[in-house]
Amino acid sequence: MNWQADWGLRVRMFVTMFLLFALYIVFAGVITAYVGGGLFFFAFLFGGFSLVQYYFSDTLTLKSMGAKTVSREEDPQLHASIERLSQQADLPKPKVAVVDSSVPNAFATGRNQKNAAVCVTTGLTHTLERDELDGVLAHELAHVKNRDMMVMTIASFLSTIAFMMVRWGAFFGGGHGRGREGGGGGIVVAILVSLVVWIISYLLIRALSRYREFAADRGAAAITGNPSALASALLKISGQMDKVPKEDLREEAEMNAFFIIPIKSGVIGRLFSTHPSTERRVERLRDLEREMQAF
Repeated sequence: MNWQADWGLRVRMFVTMFLLFALYIVFAGVITAYVGGGLFFFAFLFGGFSLVQYYFSDTLTLKSMGAKTVSREEDPQLHASIERLSQQADLPKPKVAVVDSSVPNAFATGRNQKNAAVCVTTGLTHTLERDELDGVLAHELAHVKNRDMMVMTIASFLSTIAFMMVRWGAFFGGGHGRGREGGGGGIVVAILVSLVVWIISYLLIRALSRYREFAADRGAAAITGNPSALASALLKISGQMDKVPKEDLREEAEMNAFFIIPIKSGVIGRLFSTHPSTERRVERLRDLEREMQAF
C-alpha cells in the first residue's frame, strides 16, 4: 500500500485549522483592544518557555514519563523492528525508549523527524504479538512522519495563553486596561473573551487530534501493509486499558494526546477525547484492508 493522501481527512483537518486560526485572530484583536501590551509581553515570555520545551520535547517527555532510552544491546528485537519500520517509512531511526509500566501503550515525541523518539511500555510488549507490535510502532512513526508534535504545539499555543489569562486574569489589570470599558471593565471583557476562546479552541484542538489519529492509523497501514494487525492491537490494548487500576490512569492521564490508546476518565473524558473511538478506528482499518485486497 502506497503512502496516499486521504483528501476527506485532509479537508477536515484544514477546516479545523482554519477555524482555529480565525478564532485566534479575533482573540488577538479583542485582547489588544482591551489589554494592550500586557498580552504581548506575556505571550513573548510564555512563547520563550514553549520554544525551549518544544526544542527539548523528546528529552523532557521521556523524563516526565519515567522512560529509559535503551541501546540495541539492551533490546535488540525492539531496535530491529523500529529500524526496519523506519526504513519502510523513509524516516531516520528515532531514539528507542521503554517505560516500566503495566499500562499497555506507546507514544512518539520529538520536534522533527531527525529528533524523535518512540517509546513503548513493558505492558505493551507483553500484551501484543510481533505483527501487532509492528502496527503500533508504525502508528507512532506515522505521527513522526506527519510532524504531529509540531502541528499540535502550534495549534495549542494561543489556546494555552487564553487559558492562562482566564486563570490569572488579574495579572493584566491595573495600568494595562484601557478602552471604553476602563481598566477594570476591560480586564473583565478580556477574561470572558479568553474563556470563550479557550473553550472553543479546546474542542477544535481535540477534533484535530482525532483526525490526526486517523491519519496515523492510515500511515501505519501504509508502512506495514497490514492494517488488520494494528486493528487487532487496538482491540487488545483497549480491552487491557479497562483493567488498569485508576491510580495508574491518573498518573498517565497528561499524556493522552500522544498515546496509541487514550486514557478513559469517565463520560467527560470520552466526550472530549483526543482519540477517536477504538470501534471507528478498527472499522476504518478494516476498510483499508479491503482496499488492499482489491488490488
